Amino acid sequence: MEILQLEFMQRAFLAGIILAPLLSVLGSFATLRKMSFFAEGIAHASLLGVALAILAGVTPFNGALVIGVVFGVLVYVLERQTNITSDALIGIIFTAGMALGIMIISAQPGYQPDLLSFLFGSILAITWSNVYVIFGLSVAILCFVGIYFKHLILLTLSKEIAWTSGVNTKMLDLAFYILISVSVVLGVKLLGIILVSALLITPAVTAKLITGSFRSYVTLSVIFALVAFVAGLFVSYYLDLPSGASIVVMATTLFVVVLAGRGLFSNNTRSR
Repeated sequence: MEILQLEFMQRAFLAGIILAPLLSVLGSFATLRKMSFFAEGIAHASLLGVALAILAGVTPFNGALVIGVVFGVLVYVLERQTNITSDALIGIIFTAGMALGIMIISAQPGYQPDLLSFLFGSILAITWSNVYVIFGLSVAILCFVGIYFKHLILLTLSKEIAWTSGVNTKMLDLAFYILISVSVVLGVKLLGIILVSALLITPAVTAKLITGSFRSYVTLSVIFALVAFVAGLFVSYYLDLPSGASIVVMATTLFVVVLAGRGLFSNNTRSR
């Protein structure tokens, strides 16, 4: 267990153990609401925040966080003020954000290491200040989800039912868009822009294959996310592989195993 004797691995484990449940819980709602592409869009658009932060000489993570929330709110508003479909809006906004980010970064002289870390993640380079930020925001978001859990379930199942039950659907919907945006940007720090949506979506989809109730669905999503993170980090360390990619591959492996096991169980049941 020498892996846990290294301080940078301790920080990586703490950050992941905090963030994996957050992403999987929100991913459970996002998957049922067909918002997987939204999460992908926010991750890509956050590159503009990184670029603007580099240009202004401030922390790239803070820039990505601000722009991620701005883009999330923008998508929410445009979905309701125009007749453009959600996927079209997200496609336009996230490609524009990423393109602008690339243009701004390419105009800067010299090598920009923050670009690579945000594209592919830098979990082993996480600082204690990053861990504190991830912990604080994750706890706040999970507390919000816990308080409004039943309302979020109603909103996920049907906005009409939620509204007739007395839920302020507009405000809760906007809050959910913001929470997803913040969580995705937090995940970008660990897994990178290209890979973060996998940990948000894959554990939830895996859990959905074998569960029949919403609470067990969310619980299994968290378990699968934690298993994928821990296993991926161990594989990354001992095989000297990229951490973010290893975690995503472990999450996908769990999905394949559960899918195959479900299919085998169904075939055995039919044969009887």
